[in-house]
Order: sequence, then structure tokens, then C-alpha cells
Amino acid sequence: MKHERNPFHQSFENLEALADKISEVLQNPVTIEDDNHRLIAYSSHESQSDEARVATIIGRRVPEKVIRALWQAGHMQHLLSSEEPLAIPTISAVGLGKRIAIAIRKQRTVLGYIWVLESDRPLGADAADLLKKAAHAASAKLLQLQVKKRNEEKGHEDFFWQLLTGHLADQGEIEDKASDLGIALPGRYRIVVLAFASDMQDKQQHIDYMLTTSQRITAFFHTVKQKQLIILSAQKPDSSLREDDFEDFQYMFDQMQQRFGFSPSGGGCGSAYDDYMLVERSYQEALTVLRMKKLFPKELHHAYTYSQLGYYRLLPAMIAEDRLHPVRNPSVNKLRLYDNEHNSDLLHTLEVFLSSDSNVKAAAETLHIHINTLSYRLKRIAEIGDIDLGNTDQKITVFLDLKIDRLKKEPSPRL
Repeated sequence: MKHERNPFHQSFENLEALADKISEVLQNPVTIEDDNHRLIAYSSHESQSDEARVATIIGRRVPEKVIRALWQAGHMQHLLSSEEPLAIPTISAVGLGKRIAIAIRKQRTVLGYIWVLESDRPLGADAADLLKKAAHAASAKLLQLQVKKRNEEKGHEDFFWQLLTGHLADQGEIEDKASDLGIALPGRYRIVVLAFASDMQDKQQHIDYMLTTSQRITAFFHTVKQKQLIILSAQKPDSSLREDDFEDFQYMFDQMQQRFGFSPSGGGCGSAYDDYMLVERSYQEALTVLRMKKLFPKELHHAYTYSQLGYYRLLPAMIAEDRLHPVRNPSVNKLRLYDNEHNSDLLHTLEVFLSSDSNVKAAAETLHIHINTLSYRLKRIAEIGDIDLGNTDQKITVFLDLKIDRLKKEPSPRL
């Protein structure tokens, strides 16, 4: 292989020219990607390729199955942690041929990757050294692209926050703002809020990576607010919101945990809308899901969407009504007073009984007491609280008042 001492020590008009130069020097096809595996440039005029490279060029990003295979084989971990090129063997299951790859860096920050497919011309012994020189030449170009991308993302994020907080006056203003930013808004969307155990500001790059490379989820906008990741997820215009859509997010959580050692502790989805004046509503619905799941973890452990909350979504409105027109439930008050005076647990027993759909056997098992003991307690509850446990309206009223009491004890969330 004939080449200059450093064939990349020159000025390149763009990254396409650099990709062609790398291909010319190494005599093999080349692709250059950003840090989230979106295709930036690829070499031209070569006849040899493989399924993974063709799919990357057509889709303008590396297929998710290829990224997953690279992580599973430990190759991505090596590229992220090392400045040295890595020889990657064939992974036939995802159509990936033999390659050599290197991360493009600015100090410790990964800006992107160069991939050289070893086709019908085996790479020489000096390929690794040449690839390091090529990565150094690419870093300046990628830095320029990154600055431009960050400026665009800042404009997009500001626009997203205006939507989330209802600061745009009407649909026309929203459309004009989107047009000015070069954004084609999806026809249908919903807001998803993911909660983490710690502040996520320093995990921004990892989050961007997961949302960009996951092809099960279309995260059109996203932003991090302390311990929350807020996403505007594009929905298919001809489909209604499926209640099992959150399974796609769960898949992404698992991948996030495996790759970076962290994942959300919970999540909630607002309703799907096609009117962008309703972004704030979908956002508040998602926050309501998170709040209700935190307060009622057992009852709502399977709920992720606003509609799955059932009557729990009405409790905040009931709280607001209670503040305007406070009314104390006399039955609940009598039972609470009795419990305080006699160190008993009748109110909790009643709540468990009602939550068990008045099923004595199920309630006794939950309380870990004998059915006869529960029957005695229920008789005392009816007497002391003056409650007809055969009256559905009375039971529902007490049940909801108990839920509202629990909700009122919690401080208002900081949104």
C-alpha cells in the first residue's frame, strides 16, 4: 500500500472528501458517523459492500440490530474507552462484514466513528496507524458540525419548552415557529415523562445516544429537567394510542441499563393528540401518571398511560373541589377517631376490604388475618362508622374519600 507519511495532513473541503481519501489510502469502503451512529459521509465509487453498510447508507443511520450486536459483542465498549482502532470480525447474523473502526475524539469526548469495511483487499499492517491519523483529521470537521448541531438543538429545545408550558398563542404561531426552525412537526404525538433516581444533566450524551439509536421509538423532541427526561414521541397518524406502546420504552430502558448502568425508575405517558395547542395538556397528564404511581404504587404498578389511571386521574380535580368546598366524611372521621383512641386499625381494614371489591376472603388474605376476624372487624366498622357495607354508593364515597385523604397528605409536586 503506497501512501504519504501522513496522507491526511491536508485541508479537506468536507467529510465526503475525507471519506474518499481514507478509502483511497486504505483501498476499502469507508463510512463516517456521528456519535449517535447517524451517517455523515461515505466513500464513493467502490463496488464492494455488505448488508449493514448498504442499510446504513439507505437509512442514513446504522440499523438498530447492528448497534445492538456491536454492544453485545463488546465492540462499542472498546471504541468508547480506547483511542486505538479496533478490528471487528464478521457478524453474519446482522449482515456485518469484517471491519476496522475507530472513535473520533476531542480529548475524552467521542464525536463520531470511522468504519472501514475490509472487502476483497485485506488491510495492511499500517492500517491502524493510518486510521488514527484519519480520525485526527476528522475531529476538526466533526467539531464544527457539533457546534452547528448544538445551536439547532438549543432552538428546538426552547421551542419544545414553549409548547410544554403553553407559551405559544395559537396553532398558527406554532406552525410559523416550527417553519422558522425548519421543523416538520409529526401529525400525531404524545408526551412521555421518564423519572430517574438522580439528576440526569451529566447523562445527556448517553440519553441522546439511546433516543437516537433506538428505532422502536420516535423521540421527536426531548429535554432533561433535573431527574426527568421529557419526550415528545411521534405517533402514526392513522393509529390510536396503544396501551402496550410503553413496552418499546421498557426495551430501551433495558438497553440503557446494560450499556450505561442506569435506567428510569418509572414513567408516564400523556394522551395522544394532533393539536399542538394541547402539548401542555399531554405533559400534565404524563406528570399526573407519575404522581399517582408514586402515591399508589401497588394499585397502579401496571399503569403507564393517562387512560390507564382510571378514576385515579380524577383525584386531583376532587382535591381542588375539596379545597373550595371542604367536607369531612363523617364515617371516616368516626373510624379515625376510634382508631386513635383504641390503637386499632379499622380504617385500614376498611380500605383493604373496599380495594378487594368487598371480597372477604381476598381482603383477609391481604391483611393476613382469619376470615372470622375480618367479619368481626367489618361489623364494628359498620356500627362505629354508621356505614351500610351493602350500599354501593356509600362504599364508593368512603373509598374515594380515603384515596383523597392519602393524596392530601402529600406535598404538591414541583413541576
